Amino acid sequence: MENPFTSKSALQHLFSVPVIVAALGYFVDIYDLLLFSIVRIPSLQSLGLSEAEVSTVGASILNWQMIGLLLGGILWGVLGDKKGRLSVLFGSILTYSLANIACGFVQDPSVYKLLRFIAGIGLAGELGAGITLVSEILPKHLRAIGTSLVAGIGLLGAVVAYFSVEWFDWRTAYFIGGGMGIALLLLRIGVFESGIFQQIKAQEHLRRGNFFSLFTKRERLIRYLKCIGMGLPTWFVIGILATFSNEFGIAMNIAEPIKPGLSIMWCYIGLSAGDLSSGFLSHWLHSRKKAVLALMLLTLIGTIVYLYGGINNTKTFYGLVLVLGFGIGYWAMFVTIGAEQFGTNLRATAATTIPNMVRGTVVLMTTLFINFKQSFSVIDSGALVGLLCFTIGLYSILTISETHNRDLDFLEE
Repeated sequence: MENPFTSKSALQHLFSVPVIVAALGYFVDIYDLLLFSIVRIPSLQSLGLSEAEVSTVGASILNWQMIGLLLGGILWGVLGDKKGRLSVLFGSILTYSLANIACGFVQDPSVYKLLRFIAGIGLAGELGAGITLVSEILPKHLRAIGTSLVAGIGLLGAVVAYFSVEWFDWRTAYFIGGGMGIALLLLRIGVFESGIFQQIKAQEHLRRGNFFSLFTKRERLIRYLKCIGMGLPTWFVIGILATFSNEFGIAMNIAEPIKPGLSIMWCYIGLSAGDLSSGFLSHWLHSRKKAVLALMLLTLIGTIVYLYGGINNTKTFYGLVLVLGFGIGYWAMFVTIGAEQFGTNLRATAATTIPNMVRGTVVLMTTLFINFKQSFSVIDSGALVGLLCFTIGLYSILTISETHNRDLDFLEE
C-alpha cells in the first residue's frame, strides 16, 4: 500500500486539481453558510429593526436559510446522480455566490429572508458533491485522507468569515463571499468528471438520483437514517453549545461575557484540525467506524466537562470549545461514510442530503432546548438535548457497516 506521507503518486492524487478545487469550494461554502449568523445583529440593526425585531426576524431568516439547505440538499443530490457531480459543483456555487452578492444590497427584511433562502439552496450542494467526486476519483486507500483534506481546509472559511466581519462592513463581507465564489468558477474549468459516474451515465435504462428510493427499501432506509444519526453530535456542539454559549457562560457565573461569534470561530478552528486528523486516524486504524467512535467519545467527555466541569473563566471556556470542535472533526469522515454506503446511482443523492438533514435537525434541537428551559436550568436543558443526540449518534456508528477500503463501483437495486 502507498504511504500517503512519502509516495509521490499518492501526493499527486491528494493534491490533484479536483481535490484542491473541492477544498476551496467548501471553504467558500462555509464562509457563506456562517456569514449571516455572524452579521445578523449589525445587518438587521442597520435596516432599522428594534432589539426585539432583530431577535425574531433574525431567527426567522436563519430558519429560512436552513429550509433552503434541506430542499437544496435534495435538489442538488438528485441532479448530481442524474446530470453529474460537476453540474452540481458549478450550479450550487453560482446560486449562492449571486445570492450573497445580492445580500450586500439588501434594504428590506423580507427580501433578506428570500435571498438567504436562495443562498441556503445553493449552499446545500457543495459538500456532498465535492466529497462524492473526490471519493470516486481517489484510490480507495486514499479516500479518507482526501476527503479530510477537503473538509479540513474548507472549514477554515469560518475563521475568515469571522475576521472579514471584524475588519469590514457587513455588506462588504457579503461581496467578498460572492466574489470568492465567482473566482472559483474559473478554477473549476480544469476539473474532470468522476469516471465511475461516466460509466453508469451511458446506461440509459438505469434509474439514477431517485430520492424516494431511499425510503422504499427498509434496509436502505435504516442505512440512511444511521448516516444522519452519526452526525447529530456535531451540530449539537455547533448549534447549542457554541451558538448559545453566552447563555451557558451566564449560567456558569463567568464574569466576562462569552461571545457566541468567538465561540463559533474557535469551534471551527478545532473542527478543521479534527477533520484533517480524522482521515489519517481512519487510515491508521484501517477503519472509518473506529475513527468516528473515538472522536465522538472525546466530544461526549468534553461536553460533560463543558456542562458540569465548573468552568469559571473565559480562557478555559474558549479552550474547551476548541477541544469540542476537534472532537466533532469526524464531520468529513461521517460524510465520506454516507457516500460509501450507497451505490453510484444514489451516491450523490445520499451524500448531499445526509449532511443537510443533520443541519436541519438544528431547528429541532433549538426548539427542544428552548422548551426544556421552561422547566430546567440552561445547563440541564443543554444536557438533555445532548443526551438524545449522543445516544442516537453512538448507536448509529456502532451498528452501521464498515466502509474502509470498500470498492465504490456498485449500484443500488
